[in-house]
Amino acid sequence: MSGTTQASGRRLHITIVAETFPPEINGVANTLRYLCLGLMQRGHRVSVIRPRQSHESKGPRCAAGERLFSQEHLVTGLPIPGYGDLRFGIARPAYLASLWERDRPDAIYVATQGPLGVAAVSAARGAGLSVSSGFHTNFHAYSRYYGAGFLENLLCGYGRWFHNRTALTLVPTRKIARTTADMGIYPTSVWSRGVDCHRFSPHKRDPVLRQQWCLQPSERAVLYVGRLAPEKNLQMAVSCFERIRALHPAARFILVGDGPMRKRLAERHPDYIFAGTRRDEDLTRHYASGDIFLFPSKTDTFGNVVTEAMASGLAVVAFDDAAAGEHIRHGSNGMKAPLPDDEGFVDHALRLADQPTLMNRIRAQARLDALELDWAAQVDQFEHLILNQPQRSHCNALNQQGIPYF
Repeated sequence: MSGTTQASGRRLHITIVAETFPPEINGVANTLRYLCLGLMQRGHRVSVIRPRQSHESKGPRCAAGERLFSQEHLVTGLPIPGYGDLRFGIARPAYLASLWERDRPDAIYVATQGPLGVAAVSAARGAGLSVSSGFHTNFHAYSRYYGAGFLENLLCGYGRWFHNRTALTLVPTRKIARTTADMGIYPTSVWSRGVDCHRFSPHKRDPVLRQQWCLQPSERAVLYVGRLAPEKNLQMAVSCFERIRALHPAARFILVGDGPMRKRLAERHPDYIFAGTRRDEDLTRHYASGDIFLFPSKTDTFGNVVTEAMASGLAVVAFDDAAAGEHIRHGSNGMKAPLPDDEGFVDHALRLADQPTLMNRIRAQARLDALELDWAAQVDQFEHLILNQPQRSHCNALNQQGIPYF
């Protein structure tokens, strides 16, 4: 429990505003799941404001016995173009202000920068409430993958306007802190991510599942987990696997997840295993039954799947960015290539496939290092950051000099 809670001696009311939330499956929703769980375990009252999801008529269907909030308010949700399974929220600032007038939060965290996030920041500012934001997604970088690269500068300007209306923006890595400083966003503070090593574990490895993949114990299962979408740089993963298979014909490529590229990929590569969306124990079983994990993305702000793969005992191949940039030591607990070095990415994967002793050593070390990435410590840091904003009067001066506040 943080010093703030102990000092105040009271249960605090923290509001989370987000346009994606469990049981939706993506990095933001996953992060919010652990954040809300941790805050509730600390005795705080957590209220959630989010769009109604397309599949539901009532609140979110969480796992049995898992309570993520004390109270929730659902607003109108409309599908995001190109992401039909995700929605953005519509709410009037006056409606949110009226909620908070009746039940005033001690702190508000706005996790997404869509219309709901804009309304929440406006309402909080108008009511004199403490509001922080999170830089979870590189929306400006996504534009180039959807034929709209000409919008990148406009989206950067929008992000700067949105986040600078909040008292503090939380970013997941030191590199993103530098990126947001270059965008003119301040003040910022690094708030990283943990991983649930009880849930994601090598002990979940399933020989029966591997047999279903037509693999012998010594043959390679190359795994990708994530959205099947252009911004994930999936063609890099495909090219990499094809190079592996040229030398190891029995290797199989398993893609866990769904998205707009699935149909086209399945048509071009009918021999790949498209496992679709997996949840809970089924997801952890798929992770642990792999050997080499490919994370080709160059746009993710963090990439929770990297630490989940490490916790599951996989040998991760990634670019030196996001979670890999923070947590992978090349040749020790994973392999990483500089962002421009696509050939290096492939070479690292080939080296793992060719050298089982190296692969197994890296897998063991990845698991050991993942055990140090505790969600409880991250929730404690989040609590401290958003509840102690008045102590940061020097942040603006630091950030105007290009120095991220930590």
